[in-house]
Amino acid sequence: MSGIDLNDIKRRMDGAINAFKSDIASLRTGRASANILDPVTIDAYGSRVPLNQVANITVPEPRMLGVNIWDKSMVNAVDRAIRESNLGLNPIVDGQNLRIPLPELNEERRKSLVKVAHEYSEKAKVAIRHVRRDGMDGLKKAEKDGDIGQDESRGQSEKVQKMTDDTISEIDRLLAEKEKEIMQV
Repeated sequence: MSGIDLNDIKRRMDGAINAFKSDIASLRTGRASANILDPVTIDAYGSRVPLNQVANITVPEPRMLGVNIWDKSMVNAVDRAIRESNLGLNPIVDGQNLRIPLPELNEERRKSLVKVAHEYSEKAKVAIRHVRRDGMDGLKKAEKDGDIGQDESRGQSEKVQKMTDDTISEIDRLLAEKEKEIMQV
């Protein structure tokens, strides 16, 4: 008998890493990335939909995004949504397409993006610690109920702690990479 499912804990910790990767991918760096527009939603067809459901997003140049809108009637709505998204982007309407030049990031903006990245990493670490706590609570309960012995409980808790440490160090590594990418001029 075992106290907890270590694979489930690993899966949940990996989920936190994936969520963190997704969060930091949307942070704007000096290079164009289609992920920059992920938070943009448009009022279309009676509901709010993500931009990628009404248009193709391309990166034709390192400092330019292209948005090819499928429905011509949506051009103004997409333009307005991008302008109002607090991303600091000003699209240029070109028929059924939008061209979005990415301005250079100034030092102040870079530092604020690094702060946001740190907030995302802290959120991920908290999620990982919650998974760890759930695992440890499961072990304590199993030990208390007599399902596992003290030795097995201690061994599994060490495995959970090692998984936690490894996952948090992975988050720190990803954060350091992103921070370097953001601060690169």
